[in-house]
Amino acid sequence: MTDVCDGRMLRVAVIGAGQAGLSAAYYLAARGLEPWREFVVVDANEGPGGAWRHRWDSLTLDRAHAIHPLPGAPLETRDPTEPANRVVPRYFGDYERRFALPVLRPVSVTSLTHDESGFTVHTGRGPLAAASIISATGTWDSPYLPHYPGIERFAGRQLHTHDYRSAEEFRGQRVLIVGGGTSAVQAVQELYAHGAEPVWSTRRAPQWTRRAFDAEWGLSVEKSVAARTRQGLAPLSVSAATGLPLNELYAPDITAGLLVSRGPIVRFTERGVVLDGPGPDGAGKPDQGEADALVGATAPLPGRAVDDGWDTPIDTVLWATGFRAHIPHLRGLGTRERSGGVVMADDGVTVVKLPGLFLAGYGASASTLGATRAGRKAAMAALRVTQERAAAAA
Repeated sequence: MTDVCDGRMLRVAVIGAGQAGLSAAYYLAARGLEPWREFVVVDANEGPGGAWRHRWDSLTLDRAHAIHPLPGAPLETRDPTEPANRVVPRYFGDYERRFALPVLRPVSVTSLTHDESGFTVHTGRGPLAAASIISATGTWDSPYLPHYPGIERFAGRQLHTHDYRSAEEFRGQRVLIVGGGTSAVQAVQELYAHGAEPVWSTRRAPQWTRRAFDAEWGLSVEKSVAARTRQGLAPLSVSAATGLPLNELYAPDITAGLLVSRGPIVRFTERGVVLDGPGPDGAGKPDQGEADALVGATAPLPGRAVDDGWDTPIDTVLWATGFRAHIPHLRGLGTRERSGGVVMADDGVTVVKLPGLFLAGYGASASTLGATRAGRKAAMAALRVTQERAAAAA
């Protein structure tokens, strides 16, 4: 990085080259900032694609959440059966080249420091100085792993969807899938199709909904998530607020008894899990929310009744429990609240406690649609800050 580490001050440094980071870079260039001399994007990945390059091969376009186009480059109609981890990196790479975006990779950011002159981005390849920072690091590198009693005793395999690659390796195993989002229900279906025996566990009734996942719905979800970040609370993932679409992709498997939550985890044993839901015979089910009327007979789970639930043996735990905002590089800046969140302004991108620092893809914008809009907002806000500072110094 010698070309940008020669002591001069960049106007803006963007951290992350996913949807939000590339959107921000596009608008910075479109508003006249000179790539490499006035702004750069640093990315920890080996190549384009952001978090999408790490998704499992079986996550095809027709099974992924909507992938919204980047500004200035429509996403052409693609084969819906092609893996998203190929389509999106190809699209992002073409985008970077088309608009000559100044992306440095692989560059891992370890921390940020700040003084009256601006920010220093500390990386594995040296420091980088900038008057303003757009942090667009998303959530992929911070998978959330909840704790349950007895988990330290469990002798089987555990993995998060962050590390999930193929259902084939679980053939013949009984796999506990933990989580209430679409990644959990899709894992149940995929594991079953590949000869595994999935057992689905949720903390509460699955949040099935018949509501159309349209623009109006998306805005209402973003508003509910943004309300937390304005208070400095740790953001819930957008996916946690969306619910599960009760549509033709899932309804048949609900009726067949496959996509039926067996209730919350009580505790783990050395070789299994105790669930509060199957009842005294192992065939029961707790409330399934909107899907309750669709559920047919459920097969009994192997195992035995114990004082606090139903003990069923399992081989593997797949934690489909989502992700948290990946912002460890903000430690030391004094922006984090005790709750773990960052107080955000009404625009959703401005960090209230530290002028010049902007978060895109954080909280309400942790979705492809929200990330694109947040990238634009952050770019415009960063430009205003650097212009104001330049005017004050003149």
